[in-house]
Amino acid sequence: MPAIKPELQAKFLQHLNNRKKKAEEGFTLIELLVVVIIIGVLAAIALPSLLGQVNKAKQSEGKNNIGAINRAQQAYYLEYQAFNTDLTQLGIGIKTQTDNYDYTSVINGDTSGSNLAVISHNAMARKAALKSYVGIVGTTKGDGATSEALTLAFACESNDPGIRTTGITGTALGCPANHKSLAR
Repeated sequence: MPAIKPELQAKFLQHLNNRKKKAEEGFTLIELLVVVIIIGVLAAIALPSLLGQVNKAKQSEGKNNIGAINRAQQAYYLEYQAFNTDLTQLGIGIKTQTDNYDYTSVINGDTSGSNLAVISHNAMARKAALKSYVGIVGTTKGDGATSEALTLAFACESNDPGIRTTGITGTALGCPANHKSLAR
């Protein structure tokens, strides 16, 4: 076996020595601990904001459905001169129960002819972190020569999450107590 030249032998040993040092390099436990703590602090700051956005997205279901029900009731009244508590007959494809809300309708007063009538639609939150919604559609006597009944619609949001909305009573058009109007 031929002998390795001393210069090559020295370079080879130096190469092996450098390779060992590089393998021993890395992060210390303190450095890793600092990174984990920073990630934990950032997660603690971001998590409540993220959960709030998730609830807002879920609440948009109730808000949009109440608006659709109000518009459908106005169209139904225009065609039949009466309101309807059956959401399937309104033809808008809204279920009476979803993962987030229960939908109900309550009629107050006579819903036909020239009598004043009010119907309220409730989107009652099924989860304590969500707000409830009320849609109110009613008739009022128009001014002018014909004095035909006009329909008015309101959409209301509960002031706080977890409030279970009940149907309004009487024929007053407006938001119930503990609710604010969604009109801009």
